[in-house]
Amino acid sequence: MSVRVRRVYDPPEPDDGVRVLVDRLWPRGVSKDAARVDEWPKGLTPSTALRRWYHAGEGSYEEFARRYEAELTASEASELLGRVREMAEAGDVTLLTAAKSPGESHAAVLRRLLDEG
Repeated sequence: MSVRVRRVYDPPEPDDGVRVLVDRLWPRGVSKDAARVDEWPKGLTPSTALRRWYHAGEGSYEEFARRYEAELTASEASELLGRVREMAEAGDVTLLTAAKSPGESHAAVLRRLLDEG
């Protein structure tokens, strides 16, 4: 199982496997053809309230990750996480995000959870 995180602005690579956009909003300036997104599970993304809280600088990344993991226990998010896990078990998956720092974003939390199984 190979799960990686990349910025949606980076050009697709042959070894990306299934490309999953994990942002709630479509990234600015990227056409759907150029992004080559295979899946866009919006219900897997952080809530608007949590996203705004984190981007306002009101808390640490660790606290954001803890709150986001709690959100992922809701039925729709949990089901979508399971679906992405199944894709990862079948082959390579690339989680795409527009975040400037993908390593400290919800995509990194998802990758860790997927790697943990």
